[in-house]
Amino acid sequence: MKFRVFVITALLVCGFLIVTTRTDWGQRRILNPVSGSGPLWSGPSLTHATSLSSDENNNIDIYKSAHLATVNITSTVYRRSIFLEVYPSKDQGSGFLISPDGKILTNSHVVANERQLEVTLPDQSRYKAQLLSRDEANDVALLQIQPRKTLPSLHLGDSDGLQVGQKVLAIGNPFGLEGTLTTGIVSSLGRTIRGENERTLEGLIQTDAAINPGNSGGPLLDSAGNVVGINTAILGPSGNIGIGFAMPINRAKLMLDDFQAGRKRPKLGVSVVPISGDYADALSLPTRGGLLVQEVDPDSPASRAGLRGGKQEVQIGNAQVLVGGDLIMSIDGQPVDRDDAISRALARKRSGDTLELTIFRNGRTTNVKVKLGDEGAI
Repeated sequence: MKFRVFVITALLVCGFLIVTTRTDWGQRRILNPVSGSGPLWSGPSLTHATSLSSDENNNIDIYKSAHLATVNITSTVYRRSIFLEVYPSKDQGSGFLISPDGKILTNSHVVANERQLEVTLPDQSRYKAQLLSRDEANDVALLQIQPRKTLPSLHLGDSDGLQVGQKVLAIGNPFGLEGTLTTGIVSSLGRTIRGENERTLEGLIQTDAAINPGNSGGPLLDSAGNVVGINTAILGPSGNIGIGFAMPINRAKLMLDDFQAGRKRPKLGVSVVPISGDYADALSLPTRGGLLVQEVDPDSPASRAGLRGGKQEVQIGNAQVLVGGDLIMSIDGQPVDRDDAISRALARKRSGDTLELTIFRNGRTTNVKVKLGDEGAI
């Protein structure tokens, strides 16, 4: 009898120990099958969850203020269908407020139809816009709306001090998606591209900040939130591939100064290509190079001063170039060392001023004085 009680008791104790051990082992397996302790996963710490980098905070702060001054611009053009029916076609772009009373900067090509312009603010209020001034050579335009309240506006920076590698931010309405922010860097400076109507745009800022259709006319900002450029063009027919271009804001400042003073922008009236080094030597030109005149606009200041364009088309590197024209080597005594040397020189001039060019023609160097007017392409 005693033996049976002992055996039963022993069995009960062993069973209790087995159950306890299995339960504890099972709990440990559920908590952490590898180490035997701790949870399978953990959430971010409170500090990590609430903190942002200084660069992120900079992006956020700039966006919060700048997007309120970035607007959508609609230009309505009436077209005819193949059935001769008239229908409205709307093109969209961006712009930005530069004064509390409703003055807006944008691209000239955004406001192609100046008679029917509508501006939509971030709060979705809409206003008819009037074109006050435009500079097609630099693809900039100034609009005016009549707001019912004081509006936020952006500060204009200094594009002459830009450096390759510095951070920039673009805000606009790509594909009609309003208030979009993209970031990047200045990829290059002084770029020359062909704009609308085959017009040459010189001295552009190249950036990898994503720019797409609808971004045109929006602000390109530096890390202090100042406007350093106007988003102007992309490389490619449909969308961003990491190469976009912006017009330096100092070009727009010149238009604003002239508008305020009632002046017109001076023009020279030539198209040029940069050439130097081996390519210049191959054409029997000075190796230090300069700007080779391709075409001279009829009845322009350049034409009246006797500047000559190219006569024969040749292959230079990967480009077709007209040769036989004047090579502009210096402007007002300053050597031509940048593709946008003409635009930068004109930026300091007014209509009626004189521009002195040192040119190379027929193996000789000579000086030509050009009285500037407001005709021509450049």
